[in-house]
Amino acid sequence: MNIAPLVTTIKEKCRTCYTCVRGCPAKAIRIAGGQAEVIVDRCIGCANCTLMCSRGAKAIRSSLDAALNLLDSGAPVAAALAPSFPVEFGSVDPLRFAGMLKAAGFKYVTEVAFGADMVSLKYRRLVNENPGRKYISTACPAVTSYVEKFHPSLVKNLAPLVSPMVAQARIIKAKYGPAVRTIFLGPCVAKKDEALKYSGEIDVVLTFAELRELFARKGVKEDNSLNAHFDPPHPARGVLYPLGGGLLDAAEFDGDLMSGRFMAAEGLENFTEALRNLEHGDVDADFLDILCCNGCLMGPGVTSRASRYSRQAALRRYANKSYNRIRITEWEDEVQSFRNLDYAAGFAPEDRRLQAPDAEGLREILSRMGKQGPEDELNCGACGYTSCQEHASAIYRGLAESEMCLPYTIDRLKKTAGELTDSYNQLARTRQALMQSEKLASMGQLAAGVAHELNNPLGVVLLYAHLLAESCPPDSQVVKDVKMITEQADRCKKIVGGLLNFARKNKPFFKQTSLRKLAENFFKSAALPKSVKLEIVHEGPEKETEMDPDQIVQVLSNLVTNAVESMAQGGKLSIKTFSTPRHCSFSVTDSGCGIREENRKKVFEPFFTTKQMGKGTGLGLAVTYGIIKSHRGVITLDSQSDPEKGPTGTTFTVSLPRQETKAARQEGAAGAKRETNMTAEEQL
Repeated sequence: MNIAPLVTTIKEKCRTCYTCVRGCPAKAIRIAGGQAEVIVDRCIGCANCTLMCSRGAKAIRSSLDAALNLLDSGAPVAAALAPSFPVEFGSVDPLRFAGMLKAAGFKYVTEVAFGADMVSLKYRRLVNENPGRKYISTACPAVTSYVEKFHPSLVKNLAPLVSPMVAQARIIKAKYGPAVRTIFLGPCVAKKDEALKYSGEIDVVLTFAELRELFARKGVKEDNSLNAHFDPPHPARGVLYPLGGGLLDAAEFDGDLMSGRFMAAEGLENFTEALRNLEHGDVDADFLDILCCNGCLMGPGVTSRASRYSRQAALRRYANKSYNRIRITEWEDEVQSFRNLDYAAGFAPEDRRLQAPDAEGLREILSRMGKQGPEDELNCGACGYTSCQEHASAIYRGLAESEMCLPYTIDRLKKTAGELTDSYNQLARTRQALMQSEKLASMGQLAAGVAHELNNPLGVVLLYAHLLAESCPPDSQVVKDVKMITEQADRCKKIVGGLLNFARKNKPFFKQTSLRKLAENFFKSAALPKSVKLEIVHEGPEKETEMDPDQIVQVLSNLVTNAVESMAQGGKLSIKTFSTPRHCSFSVTDSGCGIREENRKKVFEPFFTTKQMGKGTGLGLAVTYGIIKSHRGVITLDSQSDPEKGPTGTTFTVSLPRQETKAARQEGAAGAKRETNMTAEEQL
């Protein structure tokens, strides 16, 4: 038969919460791509995942259409009503509730509690006739499925009796004829799959939630229905089955705690632990009444949101009224009538246990999640598994993902956030460098045009100034005025020369050069004020790198000039060379006044200067920046200008890559050749 899975996931609603994994005793939930998927052959039908999923991302296979079709077919249909119905419909009088069912199309309304009475008698006889043998109750289909799949060695301990639902179906056919069709109404989802094993006995299984929808589809309400009686046979103590230990009470097993012959276990954790202990030989009891839920009244097919104890109270109230109304002689006659029916059942192992992972594979998975030792295994349960070892085993078996581990995911997010921050900072630096390059390119074009246009007029001014000076007496006022014109024109010429140097895009001519020797040779000829103390420090072994030494000397000269000018009252100038596996670097540090915070982003812009009028052109650091970028290097600035925070001063650090590509060397050689072919005017 092509039957849909009992429980499915609604992908659109499923989120990475892993609550369903935590609530599944069979661990029949596979997480793939953050989505939960029910593994059909491992599912035991408890449907606890539907109760735990607050988003409603789990859907139960609906039988409503099948029930409606059956009721509309004209065939006689009997309702097999689970004894937990007072929990769902406690606000409705039982007689009116029976009338609502008949108004919906049911010809007979019977209580499964009588089937529980019959099965209880069989349990009592089975235990008494087989002393010393241990039995597990088979009233709960989720428990029997769990035993068959995950404790196959205990299948022999399953009591060979049908559940009260199947027993009631056989009783209905025996009393009202084999043509009667049966629909079970109850709180249990696992009954849907159990009914498939007994084809022809239970036709449809509806949960109480589906029954409410059936009433709505049929238009059946409490106020438009008449009272009706439940059809015989009527139950006795079988109405207590939904309670934990209710089977023991119905079977009148001795509840003496001293004997310990009978034991009840209910709930997801308790029933699985009881089965494990029984398999390990730690249970002395001869009979175990085991329920998957905390009593059938807590089943997933119940829509009531009342507390467990409120539900138990509602069931007990109905049980007391029902038990007090029965006629014992009639009940005994009914029991006698159906005593000889076949209530036997058979169970077979369906081993779904997964092979345990090897220790090495498990250790590798734990290590991948950052759990290098037992102290790293937090066992927080956020992944849905009780321990990190269990989670790792599920990953090994393909049932889980590493991302389900909350500490592991948080660590990865922190690492990713750090990487994104680094990338953002690098992008910001690159953007700033690109903006600076664009500024330099634009200013370079402007400077080249301005310098070219000013160069010729300046030459004319200087020429005629010298001619005028030669034609006048040496001690005349005119000569003095001409001297002033000559000095200022020479200053303009110097500025024009700086503009041309800034505008000229000379490619560096690379060759292997030692920064250490370059710095030492520079200071052999550099004239420093006596008030400035020079310190040269070389860290690490001497390393060479490919550079244009003339251009790097220009950089060093510009930085040293600025450093000296910042120490008008004297100070200390420190030059340091050092290297890393990928860079050769040098720094120029002064103890001057420092650069203010608001000016630090502008120092490499053309024509920006903090010097007095006439003391600087604002091109030195712009030219320096361009040279370093053409070397594929980096120049950084660190300055302290607030005396209250400590000693003031500025450090410029230049880092050059240690290796130059062949293409760059060829490009540098071509640039040098072009520079040689430049005209004299262009070189000016």
